[in-house]
Amino acid sequence: MKIFFSPRQRGHRPGKFLVSGRLRQIPDVPERVESLLMGAASCGHSIDEPEDFGISCIEKVHAAEYIAFLETAYDRWSALSDASSDVVPNVHPRHPGRGYPRSIVGRAGYHLYDLACPITPDTWTSALWGAHSATAAALQVRDGEARSAYAICRPPGHHAGRDFAGGFCYLNNAAIAAAVLRDTYQRVAIVDIDVHHGNGTQDIFYDRGDVMTISLHGDPAEFYPFYWGYETERGDGDGLGANVNLALPRNAGDNQYLDALHIGLSHLRDFRPQALVVALGLDSYKNDPLAFLQITTTGFERIARVLSSLRLPTVLVQEGGYLCEDLGMNLASFLTGFEAEQLQQA
Repeated sequence: MKIFFSPRQRGHRPGKFLVSGRLRQIPDVPERVESLLMGAASCGHSIDEPEDFGISCIEKVHAAEYIAFLETAYDRWSALSDASSDVVPNVHPRHPGRGYPRSIVGRAGYHLYDLACPITPDTWTSALWGAHSATAAALQVRDGEARSAYAICRPPGHHAGRDFAGGFCYLNNAAIAAAVLRDTYQRVAIVDIDVHHGNGTQDIFYDRGDVMTISLHGDPAEFYPFYWGYETERGDGDGLGANVNLALPRNAGDNQYLDALHIGLSHLRDFRPQALVVALGLDSYKNDPLAFLQITTTGFERIARVLSSLRLPTVLVQEGGYLCEDLGMNLASFLTGFEAEQLQQA
């Protein structure tokens, strides 16, 4: 399996965010990448650096004004006489889209929907090279160079919508990978197994019938992102029925998760996709710092085998999974299960 990662993805060093009114360190620290790299290496994989693809693939899923904002926000913010060290908004529109301010303070609130996505000096570079990693993996699969490929994307991406950032996410790497696959395949599915709902991915594809989005996640009635991820959200227009949300109760374990996954995959088989993107969140682990579910290390192998048994060209895109002792081992478990199932099919 080809694996892609750029060292430039380490540069983003976010500070703190509010959790229940208290300041806490954002868990997307650069050090989590080292655990992921060790997990991949333990499976015998080498890591390739992606090339610079510019912004053409990003433009497939994100609005032009949003891309321009991410690229220039830190410099514009720093030019303010009394600005904080990082870009953190103090105002958010209740109904965005009715006006687009010139002020960088106003634009920050327009595009950053929560306080968990500060823009630091290296945020744009890190997010851009994360997108390059996703693009490189998707091109490997799209062009038939590999049956599957994995992108270590950091920062993660699935909370980033067409014109907004949130939840540690700036560019939606899974959506970018799906858009690249769509250059060849008429129907692509995204299965998001992160512990949080992929609200940004849903936003991007909600009215499209060519990309199915399936998200398994902690119940948003009591878990982030709270306002998206309910099972009544099924898509609009051409996309009606192509958005599937499967909300899981707190402390759901391996068997309950796999039952929900099989329900999601029944929808996927009806859709008949020709390629697959897996938004690979490992934060559903029982000991993750953001724990809500109770998935075990063995559970990740079982999940991987089910996804691999679909026998689809597949791009794995890293989402959450935060620094804990078993992070690398959980990735290794998933990759081992995914590849073992592929070998059985060969």
